Amino acid sequence: MFSFEWPWVFTAVLLPFVVYRFLKPVPQDKAALKVPFYAQLSGTLQTSQTVVRKGRLLILLTIWLLLLASAAKPMWLGDPEPLLTSPRDLMLAVDISGSMETKDMQLGSQMVDRLVGIKVVLDGFIKRRSQDRMGLILFADNAYIQTPLTLDHRTLVKFLNEAQIGFAGQKTAIGDAIGLALKRMKKSSEKSKVLILLTDGANTAGTVTPLDAAKMAAEHGLKIYTLGFGADELIVSSFFGNRRINPSADLDESTLQKIAELTAGQYFRARSIDELVKIYQLLDELEPQPAAGKGIVPQQSLFYWPLGAALLLSILLALVQIVRGLIFTRPSKAIRESENA
Repeated sequence: MFSFEWPWVFTAVLLPFVVYRFLKPVPQDKAALKVPFYAQLSGTLQTSQTVVRKGRLLILLTIWLLLLASAAKPMWLGDPEPLLTSPRDLMLAVDISGSMETKDMQLGSQMVDRLVGIKVVLDGFIKRRSQDRMGLILFADNAYIQTPLTLDHRTLVKFLNEAQIGFAGQKTAIGDAIGLALKRMKKSSEKSKVLILLTDGANTAGTVTPLDAAKMAAEHGLKIYTLGFGADELIVSSFFGNRRINPSADLDESTLQKIAELTAGQYFRARSIDELVKIYQLLDELEPQPAAGKGIVPQQSLFYWPLGAALLLSILLALVQIVRGLIFTRPSKAIRESENA
């Protein structure tokens, strides 16, 4: 947005007219210079002088307006950028073990695997957390950092969507995922540190047990929200007909609840994509966005544009005056001949 910081400067726009109207002109010598070839020039001079006088007045007025515009401090104001007064570090840990390939999630009119459902829900959650530093851990046989803590949420979503089942093996290392999150976050200077861990199974791999990792997390102030994900019932077709199974039979809800209790967090159970959406909306309420301070408005000063234009016009006007002076102070050949006669 374009704006003037000192718009009151434009109240001086009529100052030249006031000076011209009320100040007495400088006394001039009334003696006239007799020019022998005046008759030959009078008609041409009167017309040309009138045109030149009006053009010169217009240029001077333009220069004055440009100088006023420069003095008024023109600014280009950008979009306000909020200041964070209490940022939060929030790490997401997502299970990509083999069981996440189970297609027990309904998305629209089709059944999709669990990881696809998670990606859809997390996309909206990440976009809502614009003021948090967020990172992503993927885990299966091992845990690894997919995205370090960052405010670049577009990149975070990109790397989340690139995650594939089986990248890190087929088992589930919940304890290692917590340990890796703690390692990354315990050195952070932020007061609020949160881990949201989502899995559909039990700890079957890794070097650290989930509860030992949770105890260490509690000592360092890392709050953990655990999410158990997967349907309770799935109809499977076979040669002998349809049968109902529990695709989440391996989900260790007891351990997930204890992890949340040890770290002052909370455990949630999501059996569908809709339930997962509601859980992440609840997490928005439990961990609200940090308060934003008064925003900074980026400013770019533009005074040099009208000032430069005024300077350029002044130079051009001076050059025109010099050229006119040279032309009219040198008589033409015809006039010199008439004088000699």
